[in-house]
Amino acid sequence: MGRDEIDARGLKVAIGLPSAVMLVVGGIVGVGVFVNPAIVARSLHSPGLVLAAWGLGGLVALLGAFVYAELAARNPDTGGDYAYLRDTYGPLPAFLVGWTLLLVVQTGGMAAVVIVFAKNLNLLAGGSLSEPVVVVATLAALAGVNALGVGSGNGVQTLLGFIKVLMITALVVTGLMLAPHASRLTGLNAASASASGGPMASLKAFGAAMIPVVFSYGGYQTANFVAGEMKDARRNLARALVAGVLIVIILYMLVTLACVRALGIDALGATLTPASDVLRMALGSVGGRLAAIAVGISALGYLSQSMLTAPRVYFAMAQDGLFFRGVGDLSRGRAPVVAIVVQAVWTAVLALSGSYEQILSYVIAMNFLFFLVSASCVFTLRARQRRGGFGGQEGGFRVPGHPWTTGAFMLACVLVIASTFWAFPINSLIGYAILLLGLPPYLYWRRANRPKPD
Repeated sequence: MGRDEIDARGLKVAIGLPSAVMLVVGGIVGVGVFVNPAIVARSLHSPGLVLAAWGLGGLVALLGAFVYAELAARNPDTGGDYAYLRDTYGPLPAFLVGWTLLLVVQTGGMAAVVIVFAKNLNLLAGGSLSEPVVVVATLAALAGVNALGVGSGNGVQTLLGFIKVLMITALVVTGLMLAPHASRLTGLNAASASASGGPMASLKAFGAAMIPVVFSYGGYQTANFVAGEMKDARRNLARALVAGVLIVIILYMLVTLACVRALGIDALGATLTPASDVLRMALGSVGGRLAAIAVGISALGYLSQSMLTAPRVYFAMAQDGLFFRGVGDLSRGRAPVVAIVVQAVWTAVLALSGSYEQILSYVIAMNFLFFLVSASCVFTLRARQRRGGFGGQEGGFRVPGHPWTTGAFMLACVLVIASTFWAFPINSLIGYAILLLGLPPYLYWRRANRPKPD
């Protein structure tokens, strides 16, 4: 194995551009694409507003992809947000990112998705499976694959991501071409009804609808966690972020359009299973089973991507002396095996305890706070570079239209945080309380790993 195949942390460099694109797509597209069009329709009651919400969410995600592309070009180190905040603002904000990622953000999302996967697999098996056993077995299998090395983990993730895109494309084709179309009058009447609530009511409804939309578009930044293992990360990660987000925008808009055309806005807002309804309309009972398979594959793809990417953050923290030292160990296959196992075990605990449902409601405000702070790194690093200080590596991708586009993304983050507080004030405060609970562990590890004087 040549030296050029190992990064500074001892990880194997093995992820090419096509796989990086699938990492971005896989980090965004979970099971929400099969459910959230109905949640948004329930809030807005208008086809035009529903499509506008998904389009606006896509624009915010694209602006975020620009930001993370520049950060990756400046600092292609393992850890993503953790590395950017550490090198820009110091170890404390970096640690808090990793702390919340492990405690609630990544593992809470994974717990919810693995439960969905277990329920769908049990449904396909006719109710003969034990869902807790499926949860544990799935997490153990994915942890095992990723512990073998980045090659095996990335291979499984790329394959699942490709199948996921094919399944979503099939849903779009079915909704647009095979399923009977609902009357357009339903959507028009609903739009008139929603307008009667007044502008403030409409604005609040649109803000509430944007929460599941922006949540559905989140996750593109997780590809940055494995930057150290990407070939020519400074160039390829930037390309993958932009291309991956554009692919997801197209998929989400087409899925929403297919659901609206097949079901109508009222029926879409009333259902809990829009994808299953569309496929059943076109294909009968077979469609329902295909929908369950699609949800299961999408869930498995998301879990595979999460098991590959997020442990690199805890691994980097441990190597920097901000976590248990053993979490920074590598397997023979150059994978952070202890970090992978830690994430899998904690995800299983959350899934089996059922506490993930409450945790998910705490996540959005914290997520967008870190998006906001990470985006501010672009301003800080550019200013340092102008003053002749360290602003990361020169050259590579730069945010087009900066500072206006970066500022627009930061403003969007502020608006999402404000909307989350408006809609869920208690849960948002609990989320930030969990964030602050990271201060004592941070102080402990800083003190425990402080260099001893000679």
